[in-house]
Amino acid sequence: MDLTPGWYIIKRDSDASCEILEVPAAEPIAMLEATTENAGRRHWGPFASPQEAIAKRVGLIRAGHCAPR
Repeated sequence: MDLTPGWYIIKRDSDASCEILEVPAAEPIAMLEATTENAGRRHWGPFASPQEAIAKRVGLIRAGHCAPR
């Protein structure tokens, strides 16, 4: 994953739901990428605000790309 600071939607492999995560500018992006649970996952973003990410997540659920929680 090539992540820049902002808000992201990351699809979970276990239940196909999508969660919204913030990647702060002050934290190293490699830290998020290096975790086993995030490796190879599908993601969307970055979004400028959590509201934009929420709106996109709703669209992904409606389109069948993410399962609702």
